[in-house]
Amino acid sequence: MNLFKYIKGDKVIWTIVVLLSLLSILVVYSSVVALAYRYKNGDTGSYLIKHIFIVGSGIFLMYLVHKVKYSYFSRISQIAVILAAPLLLYTLIKGVSAGEAARWLSIPGTSLTFQTSDFAKLALITYVARMLSIKQDVIKDFKQAFLPIIIPVGLICLLILPANFSTAALLFLTCLVLMFIGRMNTKHLLILVGSGLVFGILLIVLIFHFPTIIKRGETWKARIENFRKGDSESNFQAEQAKIAIATGGVFGLGPGHSMERNFLPQAASDFIYAIVIEEWGLLSAVLIVFLYVILLFRGVRIANKSERTFGSLLAIGLTFSLVFQAMINMAVAVNLFPVTGQPLPLVSMGGTSIWFTSISLGIILSVSRETETENKTEIAAEKGGALETA
Repeated sequence: MNLFKYIKGDKVIWTIVVLLSLLSILVVYSSVVALAYRYKNGDTGSYLIKHIFIVGSGIFLMYLVHKVKYSYFSRISQIAVILAAPLLLYTLIKGVSAGEAARWLSIPGTSLTFQTSDFAKLALITYVARMLSIKQDVIKDFKQAFLPIIIPVGLICLLILPANFSTAALLFLTCLVLMFIGRMNTKHLLILVGSGLVFGILLIVLIFHFPTIIKRGETWKARIENFRKGDSESNFQAEQAKIAIATGGVFGLGPGHSMERNFLPQAASDFIYAIVIEEWGLLSAVLIVFLYVILLFRGVRIANKSERTFGSLLAIGLTFSLVFQAMINMAVAVNLFPVTGQPLPLVSMGGTSIWFTSISLGIILSVSRETETENKTEIAAEKGGALETA
């Protein structure tokens, strides 16, 4: 049976999703052993069932979303951005805390938590794509184009920043790339980049001299210092990840044979890439990077083929966001970047983060589906015109 008869959009992206999802189920099941003994008396089955449900429902969400005409998300983004700001603010005040960071809201009646920054990220990228497409006639104007776009970008990023610096930075970078592709005034973008750099430098100076002035300041300071020192005592997580990678070698220890899952904090989420290498080898690590590069290529291809500005910007913005996040996660695992809280899209264990990743991919596939339909219509019209001429 050909499953591709029942789904539309880019078949390569569908294949990547299935491959990464299957890998996720295998590696998460192996990685949660320590968690299972700590909280579930060694019952890894409950984690496996929950993760399979989340992954399966994520793929179902992706299927549903890719059936929706992507232009509908343009209007939805207006409401979503308005909702995102108070949700983020409420999370900072009343959210579920972990590691001094209030990032989640509990979903009543379930054991799941809702990370509001995932919702805000999707809403903002879609909104920026909408505004850029609408403002094309005045895209170089500061008051008519730049300000209406940068104000919500700045507000959302600042609300995410106190609890999740890396997500705020990645979201700002993605919006910056979108604005560049959307032909916004280069001078305005350079001012924005300069302002961002100044803000970043001032923030670093502030947390190094007055770390307690910001709730997460001491944590950020420690992570930067640990990364800079690079010794095993101060950089425990990165050292354990490097041990896992070195132990795995080229071909790995085999599925379920990881040793570092017992020592590596966040083995099933933030550092799952190291566990993948330990169990499946260096070849698997290269393959995963290759899959994300293909995802980026296909996203760019979909954007180029879309005849509408909103569709192009939406596809490229969401694709860049997912691939940037993946590259940061893998860079942290191999100690090329200070420790952050970024999961590996479609692979790391998670709840609503997997669902929002699936929704993002569903929107990308929706753009692809609409483009395919438009191309088929044009081809049919051209054939009809040729027959009439003949």
